[in-house]
Amino acid sequence: MAELLYLSDSYQKECDAKITAVLDGGKVALDRTIFFPAGGGVPNDTGKIICGDKEYSIANVRKEGGEVVHYIANADANLSAGLSVHCVLDWERRYHLMRSHTAAHTLAAILYREDMVLITGNQIEMDKIRFDFNLAQFDAEFLKSRIERANAAMKEGHAVKISSMKREDAFKIPEIVKLASALPPAIDVLRIVEIEGVDIQADGGCHVANTSEVGEIEFVKAENKGKENRRVYFRLKN
Repeated sequence: MAELLYLSDSYQKECDAKITAVLDGGKVALDRTIFFPAGGGVPNDTGKIICGDKEYSIANVRKEGGEVVHYIANADANLSAGLSVHCVLDWERRYHLMRSHTAAHTLAAILYREDMVLITGNQIEMDKIRFDFNLAQFDAEFLKSRIERANAAMKEGHAVKISSMKREDAFKIPEIVKLASALPPAIDVLRIVEIEGVDIQADGGCHVANTSEVGEIEFVKAENKGKENRRVYFRLKN
């Protein structure tokens, strides 16, 4: 299993690594990686690896069989296990997704704390963020008001801290999991993302260090998706 550098430092933009395996379809595994694999409603990172005098574009990153696999768009026969490579992250994309992810946690916390609303589905994209909630009533103005409260909270500049916690201790905290139909993997120690004074939950993704980095989010639209299932789209303002 590769060392997942993004778990401890979401701001690391480059690293050296070694290829541990070359797989069918132009895929490689590395002994360490800065690239986040798609998961939890958050898209994968992109970027490049440099091997010798050649650059290889990373088009996708996935977890497959417990391993992080990097899809190389222009793979060739020169890539082989044991080679040293230099990894370079598409930082603009990563940072945008980090800001979006922290904004999503903040909004989810506001809805949970003030209205006991749980998430039933979520997807972060580059141009928008989608949340499904178990709201009893369909009310776009209500959702807009909660987005404004999330913006106010983020402007306050809350630190975002990463830690680990034993599973049994984490589940003693009611708000640690805000998904209505999903729980973290059955592992002994959970990675905890805490937005001080705002939110705490188990999460394996990348976040900014302070909510002031997010800026603001804005309402895009809301949809009624059925009984107690409301969908809201929002996005970063810039």
